[in-house]
Amino acid sequence: MKKYYFYLVLLVFSLSGLKEAYSQYPSFRIFPSTTIQIEPVIVRHPINHQIMFASSYNVFPQASFRSEGVYVTTNGGQTWFGNDTCTGIPRTNHGGDPGPVIDKDGRFILTHLGANFPPGMFGNYSTNFGATWSNNYTIISGDNDKGAPTTDGNPSSPFYGRTYVAWTRFVSPFPVVFSSTLNGGESWSSVKQINNSINGHQSIGASITAGSNGIIFVSWASVLTAFPFNENYIGFASSSDAGANWSVQETAIDITGIKTSSLSPWGIRVNSYPGIDVDNSGGPRNGWIYIVSTEKNHSPAGSDPDVVFFRSTNGGSSWSTGIRVNQDAMNNGKVQYFPAIRVDEHGGINIVYYDNRNISSDSVGVYFSRSTDGGNTWTDRIVSNHHFRPKAISGAGSGNQGDNISMTSGNGKLWPVWMSDYSGNYQIWTAMIDYIALGVKNISTEVPFSYNLYQNYPNPFNPNTKIKFDISSNAKREMSNVKIAIFDVRGRELTVLVNENLKPGTYETEWNASNYPSGIYFYTLHTDSYRETRKMALIK
Repeated sequence: MKKYYFYLVLLVFSLSGLKEAYSQYPSFRIFPSTTIQIEPVIVRHPINHQIMFASSYNVFPQASFRSEGVYVTTNGGQTWFGNDTCTGIPRTNHGGDPGPVIDKDGRFILTHLGANFPPGMFGNYSTNFGATWSNNYTIISGDNDKGAPTTDGNPSSPFYGRTYVAWTRFVSPFPVVFSSTLNGGESWSSVKQINNSINGHQSIGASITAGSNGIIFVSWASVLTAFPFNENYIGFASSSDAGANWSVQETAIDITGIKTSSLSPWGIRVNSYPGIDVDNSGGPRNGWIYIVSTEKNHSPAGSDPDVVFFRSTNGGSSWSTGIRVNQDAMNNGKVQYFPAIRVDEHGGINIVYYDNRNISSDSVGVYFSRSTDGGNTWTDRIVSNHHFRPKAISGAGSGNQGDNISMTSGNGKLWPVWMSDYSGNYQIWTAMIDYIALGVKNISTEVPFSYNLYQNYPNPFNPNTKIKFDISSNAKREMSNVKIAIFDVRGRELTVLVNENLKPGTYETEWNASNYPSGIYFYTLHTDSYRETRKMALIK
């Protein structure tokens, strides 16, 4: 009987085949079509988290036409509906670069560029979940970059319900500018300049968020106008009076960005434009501000592009040194780019990005990293259940695959969105991540006599199994740095279930292997002073 079971496991494993990386989260297109969809942004209703609004920069090369996608769910992501074009009149003056937002009243607001040159910045609003849209409202004419909107969705804020947008004006000194609406996008304030840019730089890639006390925070990249034309500072500004006045730091954070028009081996343009978010959870880190970017050849990044994180615990007056987010080996020749950040409703920090680790071909997948301790430690997980080869898109500009991806959260779930041409042309993909189910559960605070990794149960399993482990008191009676990782038979790390500092006690974590093939897997407990590995069998 034992021999039969052994051969059965080997047979199932051999028939299942091997993939280069696996995801626990089924990926799907939110609005399948033949349209080219890139640069997605997703937001959720500030009160009803079942309602989400995603948009993308859509390209119709044969018609020489561009627009913004409108994709909506009202049932928490179970089903999606929408349109590949925004129907705000005139429809021919939509040039992509969407900035979606939902205000406190459930009104959808969409900022975008115009189709003519110079493109101008425009806004539309919808009161029926994007079925129909207002006419284009001209926020400003002239040459402008993509707008980044946000809304003040905090009822305790003195500016509750206001919606803001920040972007770059492509007119010297190439500053970040700002506008706001008090009436759900029916009209917008006159444009106000936030900064002046450093000499020899342009301020590009604005990102904006609002704190629970009504303070607005904006970040941007200071990009060199001479060789090597990359980002070498992150600028930061804050306003406590709804944008009337700004406190500006042009060189808040020193970075070495990766901006290029042709990232090898794909020949695509990439950037290190920062993303910003603030903890509005009401937890112990409420009010902390977080910024994420991409760097290389500048500590803590290695010689290849890495995702780097910064935090401020004092409203942006000062910033931490960089913390490397992705947990693969340093200087391994692998590339991480286009990070997007989201602080969830429980104060967890979540960053999604493209990544080609564990892939032997010239393709990339999508990962996300999560921290529950303010960014000190991170756990990486694969999000996408497929890979694709990045490529430039005809009709979207030289080397352009799109310049960003995005993520939102609600109801204990994360919703990342990214562009992939896995289906044959670039489309917007997503996956639902239940972050409440992630991580580790403390099942006993009694201090174990020694470290121990128990056999998973059930075993064999399909598709869920639990892993229990003991963390003993170390010599200094401090918390231990604990990592639980899953490996395949080739020794490749597939996912990390736990990567945290834990007090002595007994813990349990769970692995959902629903998107992994049948076979033998290994799991490892690794602490500062202890390492143990066990084997388990997945049979489907």
